[in-house]
Amino acid sequence: MVTFFVALAILIGGYFVYGSLVEKIFKPTDNPTPAMVNPDGVDYVPIPAAKAFLIQLLNIAGLGPIFGAISGAMWGPSVYIWIVFGTLLAGAVHDFTAGMLSERNDGASISEVTGKYLGPVMHNVMRVFSVILLVLVGVVFMVGPAGLLAKLTPDWLNVRVWTVIILCYYFLATLLPIDKIIGKVYPFFGILLILMAFGIIIGTMVHSGERPMMEMTLKNLYPGNVDGTGVRPIWPLMFITVACGAISGFHATQSPIVSRCIKSEKEGRKIFYGAMVAEGIIALIWASAAVAFFWNKDGSGTGLSALKAIGGGNSSSVYDMCVALLGKVGGPIALLGVIVCPITSGDTAFRSARMTIFDWFKLDEKNIKVRLGAAIPLLLIGYGISFINYNVVWRYFSWSNQTLAMIVLWAGAVYLASNYENKNRCWVAACPATFMSAVSITYLMYAPECFNLGAKGATGLTISYTVGIVAAVVFLGIFLFTAYRNPKASLERQKKIVIGRK
Repeated sequence: MVTFFVALAILIGGYFVYGSLVEKIFKPTDNPTPAMVNPDGVDYVPIPAAKAFLIQLLNIAGLGPIFGAISGAMWGPSVYIWIVFGTLLAGAVHDFTAGMLSERNDGASISEVTGKYLGPVMHNVMRVFSVILLVLVGVVFMVGPAGLLAKLTPDWLNVRVWTVIILCYYFLATLLPIDKIIGKVYPFFGILLILMAFGIIIGTMVHSGERPMMEMTLKNLYPGNVDGTGVRPIWPLMFITVACGAISGFHATQSPIVSRCIKSEKEGRKIFYGAMVAEGIIALIWASAAVAFFWNKDGSGTGLSALKAIGGGNSSSVYDMCVALLGKVGGPIALLGVIVCPITSGDTAFRSARMTIFDWFKLDEKNIKVRLGAAIPLLLIGYGISFINYNVVWRYFSWSNQTLAMIVLWAGAVYLASNYENKNRCWVAACPATFMSAVSITYLMYAPECFNLGAKGATGLTISYTVGIVAAVVFLGIFLFTAYRNPKASLERQKKIVIGRK
């Protein structure tokens, strides 16, 4: 378990070292925040920093750092590297960037912010893309916990019944002011989330003699040729599969919710960067526990095949792990923590979709009838999608998620290159943006739900790698040409674009 503790130490140390560097690059000011300038009692509500951190953490810590991390464990301990450095260098930078850009643009939703810095075409693309992703997120985070709850309750409370119950809660959370439900129940949910994380890692340590944590290896341990598909490559599949446990575009849609509530820009690193590091720790715990639990299960070094056989990270694998590691008493407590994670992200996913639509069409968030008119169709669409196979929805969500993260990082790079005298500040966002561009485009070429070049074997993989890398280089070239060519012109264009409330 040396690898686990080293990875944990790097995550915690990275928050203080690299997080401080990112904060200095953005130069937080004492300017009044949107919540302090014009509170509206619905979305713009000043709240204490501690509560804002907890809301941000619960907003972003859905099924990704649990289901995604467990699925990523099928590739073996190499997943730790992506979780740790993806979190510190990409995911936390992404979340902090999204939060600060929103806060400095009157709490605008991420589609409006990216439109301002990437142009009118991307503006409209992001509006549509964001709403679609948020509905998919809401569905994923509705069906997942419903499946877990069905395992803990009588048969008549099946998955479909729990889906409707959760949907009703989402309706209230989407509709009511942020401090009426979300601000009230999240402290309790936070306790469950903490108990879950500590319970799983302690249970894994207690059972270390039976199922020891694996130490670091870069070998691809994905079960090969079990279903005729052969060994699945680490790049790009693991990077997409882990999703929220390392970097997530979904977080960019959540950061504006809290940016409308913070009292000072100087709280940004603790809330946005800090919450992502906390989520990275959660993902690290579940990934290391899954590798230990499944790899050594049959003693022959093929235990990860059992994880693959039950579909990777899902309600079944989580249930098996919780009960086996913590017993019949501790298992259900840990499961409640797992259930809390997606529910506290699903509710704000639909809320964020409503906010995006309101920013798009300049609607009045104070008007309850208007909020109803947006909330009801969104939730009904989400319920309809919930009938589609869960694994299919998750794959589309994962790719959409990482693609959105790529776009937001490029927007952040443009902002940093255009708004500061030292243009080189942009590299803190441009580097992960380039990397995620390669990941996203490679996956688009390779994956079966996309262009499916993976079906062509080694040739298809080579083509996918080539297209992904070339696309990333092209994106970087376009950015450098526009940002370094005449940054002052870009800044003047941005100043003319005023976003936010009327």
